[in-house]
Parts: sequence; structure tokens; C-alpha cells
Amino acid sequence: MRRNQWLAAPLGAATAAALLSGCGSTDGSNAGSGKGVVMGISDKVKSTDPASGYDPGSWLLFNNVFQSLMAFPKGGTTPEPDAAQACNFEGGDSKVYKCTLRPGLKFSNGNSLTAKDVKFSFERTLKINDANGPAVLLSSIDTIEAPDDTNVTFRLKTSDATFPSKIASGAGAIVDHREYPADKLRTDNKATGSGVYKLDAFSDKSASFSVNKSYSGKAKAKNTGVTLKFFNGDQAALKSVLESGDVDFAFRGLAAKDIAGLAAVRTGDQKVDVVQGTGAEVEHMVFNVNDPVVGKLPVRKAIAYLVDREALVKDVYAGTATPLYSIVPAGIAGHTTPFFDRYGGSPQPEKAKAVLKAAGINGKVKLTLWSTPSRYGPSTDQQFQVIAKQLNDSGLFEADMKSVEFEQYEKDIADGKYGVYVKGWVPDYPDADNFTQPFFGPDNVLRNNYDNKEITGTIIPSTSAKSDRTSANVDYNRLQDIVADEVPILPLWQGKQYAVTRENVNGLQWSLDASTVFRFWEISKG
Repeated sequence: MRRNQWLAAPLGAATAAALLSGCGSTDGSNAGSGKGVVMGISDKVKSTDPASGYDPGSWLLFNNVFQSLMAFPKGGTTPEPDAAQACNFEGGDSKVYKCTLRPGLKFSNGNSLTAKDVKFSFERTLKINDANGPAVLLSSIDTIEAPDDTNVTFRLKTSDATFPSKIASGAGAIVDHREYPADKLRTDNKATGSGVYKLDAFSDKSASFSVNKSYSGKAKAKNTGVTLKFFNGDQAALKSVLESGDVDFAFRGLAAKDIAGLAAVRTGDQKVDVVQGTGAEVEHMVFNVNDPVVGKLPVRKAIAYLVDREALVKDVYAGTATPLYSIVPAGIAGHTTPFFDRYGGSPQPEKAKAVLKAAGINGKVKLTLWSTPSRYGPSTDQQFQVIAKQLNDSGLFEADMKSVEFEQYEKDIADGKYGVYVKGWVPDYPDADNFTQPFFGPDNVLRNNYDNKEITGTIIPSTSAKSDRTSANVDYNRLQDIVADEVPILPLWQGKQYAVTRENVNGLQWSLDASTVFRFWEISKG
């Protein structure tokens, strides 16, 4: 994710956010019920303006304060109308997308939300094109038409069957054209949307939300408001306030060992519980295919034979992740396991030795694995130390791990200085497209110099045109096979999702699935 933002480390830095649309009244009555809840997270909210924020914390805010034309239903991965009453592709090439708005939509300030605001919001994000924003997700838009207050038509440059999923993400947030400048970001830390909640206050330490009584949609708030407390990566402080009761639940930010410990002792006097769900956050070992060492395919295949994912998730992540054997994670349509099929689920040193010998590679292969805990969490260094030891224990490699701060890390990757490095991915939307398209071609986000013409010239254009997403699975199967054969990246793990909560908090199970939206309204406090 998010741009798409790279993250990692299951809940220590992990956990893709997810909560989907609830059922409720559509008459605009949304006073909320029950009590307010207090949530602790380690993420920062980097922006309150949807044209800029492209990070998990910001999207958490957007998905509760703003509406999008489409949204993901609770527990589902196929978007459904939200601010729209109906949306459909016109014609068979997935290039013209038309939406009709719900009647009676209003922003939290009382202003009416019309097709003019929809057009304004998308054109504004594209025009500002903020370096830290989601404009890249909307790049397929050519023109937008709003002939009246209730209808809007998107004409796309190329076929894009995933467009409904993209606009169901934070990139599709609709803002009030009267309160947001058309050509620059809003900088007052305020937000005006039509979502289930309104933002009342925002600072570096906390944000408070109350139920938006002007909201009209499917959701029904099960609390009267939410307070976010930001812990900026301080895992110990987050764990402490959860145990003391100063927050009602924690999402994103507890260390893997803390989650495992709390799960083991959650009975008796320990008045907390661990809620587990599936996730789509992934982490990969990335190979620079122009590197003089790992640029050789036999070296990459030997590494694939030797990495022990089971040991990795057990010893480093305390079971808060599962082994991953494809670039498309489990739970996402089109997922297969080609790395397991080709390289096995446990180390195979004899096969690694054979593939190196067949290529005339003799002696130990010297290798440095590059890491950056400042972005991906402290477990990232430990992970690569474990992998280096696994490689060295085979007798075939002489590997070590080096760690640098994130800014230097990204600069060195762009300059081609690293042969092997780590990247984590939180999806923008739950479709195989978001785990494949950004990774391939000359401008891919991995920056590993890998380009396969069948993938970029045939497979991705084909999948992009298929509005019936299940019909794209054959193409995605072929793509995953190519990646497993050529090994430009080595999938390592898929994060599970966790929320750790006081015993009187309910509804968090709806937050923990493969979607990328976290919605406050399903959470209640007894």
C-alpha cells in the first residue's frame, strides 16, 4: 500500500486494516448508540486531506469521515454502491463507468453532496498529484462528466475492470467543493465529509470523532464516537495503556511477542482478549536482477530452495503470520502456491546445491541482505538475520545482514546499490491486480529492474479488461507461475490481523479480513 505503501511485521508493524460496510438505516438518521470507544494505534495519520494521505492511518480516517461511490460489504471483497445508488460499466471494454448518486446526501456541515462534488474530488486529486497522495490509483481516468446533480460518468484511458475497487478505497473519498481548494491541499487539519463520522479534533497525539447525524447510507453506528490515541511506534506504551484500561482496544502496533503472550494468558485476571482475523499484508525478499550476484537466476533459485518460512514465522513472528508461497496472498481470488510447488515447504539443500553446480557456480556465494527497521519494525532485522543463517547453514552461502535507516535505504535501492532487500505491502484494494500490476514494468515499485514482456504486454492488459474478476484467474495463475520460475522476488509471509481488546468491546471481528477499510461503526462497548 499506500502508494502503494510498503509496511511490514505482523502487527508489530503489521496488520492491514479492514472493516466493511455494515447494515443500517438509509434515512439519514444516524445518532449512534451505546458508548464512545478509545482506540490505540502506532500509526500516524499523515494527512486529513484525501488528496494527500496514502498511508494506513490516513485511510483509516478517510474511510470513516468520507464516503466513496463504492464500498466493500462486511466480510466481502466485491465493492457495492455506497454514496452511489448504482454504478456500472457501459459496454464490454471496461472503459466507461457510470454512477447514479443516492438521493439526499449531505456533508457533515449540512451542504448537499452532488455529482459536482464527485467530479471535483477526483479531478482535484489528479490535479494536485501530491507525491504522498493516491493520484496514481486514479491514473486511468481520462475525463469525468457530471451532467446533473445525480449522475457522473468516468471515461477511462484504458480498460480498467478494477476501477470500482479503486474508488472504493481511500482514493475515492468525496469532499465538499466549497471547503477544499481545487489546486492545493487543505492544511487546517480539518475534514468535511459525508461519512458515518465527523472529525471533531485532530493533533499529533490524538483525534476525536463523533457520529455524523447528516450521514445517509447503509451503516448504523453502534457507538457514540471514537477517540484515536497515537503511539508513534511505541509498542511498550501501547501495551501498557491497554492493560491499564486507558484504551479500549489496540489495532496496529503491538509486538508479535506481546500478542502471543496476551493470547496465552487472556483468562483469569487478564481482562483483555485477542481477536484474530485474516489479512492480506505481505512481505517479500526482493532481488535486483541487474546485481552481479543475485542477477543470476540459479542463485535466486538456490535461495528459494533454502529459505524456511515455517521457522521464520514461528521464531521471529511468534505465529502472527503464515508462510506465503505466491505474490497473491491467500484469501484473494486467483491465489495459487507456485513457490511451494517448485521449491517445497522446507529447506532442500541438495536441490540448491545442484542448481548452483549446474550453472558452474562453485564455492560459497557471498551475499548481503539489506533491511530497514525504521519502516518495517525491529523484527525485520531479526528476520533477515535468521534467513542469512539459514543460507549459511547450507554451506552454499556466505551471507550477512546490514540495516540502514529508511531514507538511505530507499535512496540506495533507487541507485541499484543493493542486491537483496525487503519490501512489505499493504493492499489498496482486495484484488489480485493490486498484488501484481504495481510490481512489474520499468516503473515498478520494487525498483528491482525486472521486466517480463508477457506479464506487462499481455497478462496485465488482459486482466485489466475483465470486469468478471473470476475470469481473470487463469491469467493470474500464469503470472504467478512466471514469477516462481524467474524469482524476481521471494514471497516470505502473509500477516494475520489482530486486535487486542478489553473484554467489554465487541464488533472487532468485522475489522479483520482481506479488505483495506477500517470502519468504526461496528464497534460497541458494553
